[in-house]
Amino acid sequence: MEQAIGLVTGLLFGFLLQKGQVLRFERQVGFMLLKDMTIIKFMMTAVLVGMVGIYACHAVGLISLSVKATNLAAIVVGGLLFGIGWAIAGYCPGTSIGALAEGRIHALWAILGMLSGAAIYAEAYPLMKQTLLAWGNFGKITLPQVLGLSPWVIIVPFILVGLGLFAWFEKKGL
Repeated sequence: MEQAIGLVTGLLFGFLLQKGQVLRFERQVGFMLLKDMTIIKFMMTAVLVGMVGIYACHAVGLISLSVKATNLAAIVVGGLLFGIGWAIAGYCPGTSIGALAEGRIHALWAILGMLSGAAIYAEAYPLMKQTLLAWGNFGKITLPQVLGLSPWVIIVPFILVGLGLFAWFEKKGL
């Protein structure tokens, strides 16, 4: 059942990526040049809706949170590698699969690069577990826990800032 839900969710996400035009290489490059914020608007929508949905489901007991450990070194290095790969390939993981599904064969290079990176990570994991993955490990924490506040006190300002950014992007024609 979980696999069927994953398949349906993945297909729906791919459909939304396609309809939002974030699979287009021009949109990817436009974002990298800070001239087109379509991708940021799409990602902000996903983050804001997901944040509300997850905490609402948690509040009523439908789900339990499973927080991954916060590791600053891994986040910084992983983020840099992700950004560099995205800038070089012109696609992130989700958009590369969607672009390939639309028939853009060149997206296959991005997918092969990501699979190679994942294989290298898997091989290097034992060494990294004792080095990079051990530096700056703060354990399983969340922003509300760190600030000692209700999650909703954090979520509301995030939504307001997100809506403000949407409005500003639209005003600027981004």
